[in-house]
Amino acid sequence: MKKLSEIFAELLKEKGIDKIGILSKRYRKSKNKLQDIALDVLEGKGAIVEVDEPTAIAWDLSGRRTEGAKYAYAPSCIAKKFKVIISPGDLRARLPNDCPYFIIDLMHWEKHTEKEKNKVALQAAQSYGVLRDYLWSELLALTWVNEEFKKKAHFPLDKVTAYEGSTGEFLKEKGIDEVVLLDPRAEEVLSEEDFSVGAFIIGGIVDTGGTKRGTTAKIGEALESEGIKVRRRKIVLRGDIIGVPDRINHILKILLEMLVEGKSMEEAILTVQSPLHARWRLRKELPKHKRRYLIDGKKYLVVEKELFEEYSKWLNIRWEDFVQVLRELNFVALERKRIHHLNKIAVARIINGKLYRVILLKRAALLCYNC
Repeated sequence: MKKLSEIFAELLKEKGIDKIGILSKRYRKSKNKLQDIALDVLEGKGAIVEVDEPTAIAWDLSGRRTEGAKYAYAPSCIAKKFKVIISPGDLRARLPNDCPYFIIDLMHWEKHTEKEKNKVALQAAQSYGVLRDYLWSELLALTWVNEEFKKKAHFPLDKVTAYEGSTGEFLKEKGIDEVVLLDPRAEEVLSEEDFSVGAFIIGGIVDTGGTKRGTTAKIGEALESEGIKVRRRKIVLRGDIIGVPDRINHILKILLEMLVEGKSMEEAILTVQSPLHARWRLRKELPKHKRRYLIDGKKYLVVEKELFEEYSKWLNIRWEDFVQVLRELNFVALERKRIHHLNKIAVARIINGKLYRVILLKRAALLCYNC
């Protein structure tokens, strides 16, 4: 899939435009000026016009600052004073017809507490912002939208596809008969083979314990009962869902990084993974590497200090996160060469069914410390 900014850049090139200026200060702090300008053109807020004199500020089609341009974005209120080169209709005509919808299904809205409902509304609003960084607003669809959600949704619902009916009804209206339902409890992992479907569904569910356990699967069951083919898929990090961010907007961003940016699942996860989620995964990973020592009668659980470098390649962990998890697990981190030295002076013993390396030297205890 192409970003809206890429579609816009192609249209500009066809018009012989290799750089673009602005007639307002609106975009000076924008991180992706071409994407933001394209969104405003698409939404009818302005147009690309030919100006009489080069603009003071301009950017090339890669977003790099350059000399003034003879073509610029002009808000609708002043665009009529110039020759319009690209109108909202011109850009809309270039949008592909086969882009999938990204659906936040609010079927289980009433199972949430008031605080949880606020979280759902917030994450939906953040999803609106995420989608606009890549594509355009209308591709974000919210189903089962009710009046309570509308009051809590602090983003423009008129710019997205807000649907009061069921997801099944929405899909039938759009002629979509097969979807991907992102479900952490699914058996199969999301892959490129799934990218051809007409819609991706994210359950509008937060805090999935208690009465909401397994509710994502019920979304799929409801769709199948309406004749929609559902592919249940999960997003994993090296074979496990632990460490994968679970906020609605984060799941959407991971999906877009894969679909639009062409990143692998692991690369996409790392773009949004917080140290908190990384520590969750590290707590599961470190015990796989522990060694048991009995030194002068005291038990130590030891891992290699070098594991920090290994895990930081695919987890967003900092040194302080590594140390925090060590303390929580009551582990000791030692350099690999120190562990080799301990092994040389240790004797293997089975104690209560577990292998320990036993060292009787009191001074050896000094080798064990947290970094």
